[in-house]
Amino acid sequence: MTVAATAPAKNPLWKTAVGLNSFSSGTRKYGKVYPIWEVLDFVAQLGYDGIELVGGWPMGDYPKSTETERIRALRRFHDAYRLQVFSIQTGAGGAFAPDEAARRKWVEEFRDRVKFCKQVGCDCIGVWPSGGLRGQTLDEALKRLAGSFRETAQIAADAGLIMAFEIEPPFVFNKEEHLQRILEHARHPSLKVIYDPSHFDLMNGSTGKPHEMLLRIGVKNIGYVQLTDTDGTLRDGGTSKHLPCGDGHAHIAESLRVLREGGFRGWMDMDGWEIPDPYDACVKAKKMIDAAAR
Repeated sequence: MTVAATAPAKNPLWKTAVGLNSFSSGTRKYGKVYPIWEVLDFVAQLGYDGIELVGGWPMGDYPKSTETERIRALRRFHDAYRLQVFSIQTGAGGAFAPDEAARRKWVEEFRDRVKFCKQVGCDCIGVWPSGGLRGQTLDEALKRLAGSFRETAQIAADAGLIMAFEIEPPFVFNKEEHLQRILEHARHPSLKVIYDPSHFDLMNGSTGKPHEMLLRIGVKNIGYVQLTDTDGTLRDGGTSKHLPCGDGHAHIAESLRVLREGGFRGWMDMDGWEIPDPYDACVKAKKMIDAAAR
């Protein structure tokens, strides 16, 4: 793990970040230890602008919005490395629960997460609708999810945040059609999609051309990017295999060109989910992002 003594100039088009899920997944899957101060120092030296928090790593879940001293300490810690907490990862299984009371509970939990995000300095909040159908049809689940998302997108918008969601192969929502229907049913301009080339590649037939689906979804609908390469397969029967940029078959440079020419100017977040060497993935992603901006 080495990095140049002088950090590169800030990216002129996009803010860049590293998802801490890259390191939490390595701890869980490979038994590796990544001291948080070492991670943040490395990320900062590479010239990244921020990080995305993940619940439960390195210690404990996110603070409640009322725990202001904990939030202040968390923000000071990242400020010391000049890194912005640009987003957090949150679940959304409750958003499509068959029981209305469960959906209401999820909405209120989301509202508190938004308040936390504002205090810690976020621009975005990421949402993952995983979980089973629990006795309902897929159509019923899609409509309930979209209804919850419509309400929470407004909560996020009122707070000045972008709400962006991601669907993955292990989810019940795992097709391009599902993604399009969620957007159409929610009908909220502030609800956006997370562009992850590995998931888009699988939904596009594992062709190595995730940018084709990106064009169909529309760059205007992208909230932020979780940048990763892939070989078009699943990792150990789980979600889409993530690989360092340039190590897979996806045309990442073409994705970045489509985003650039489509007017995307948001956050580029390196997603190293279960990549054995996330430090290497950080280096390769930053080089590719900066080259695309030039």
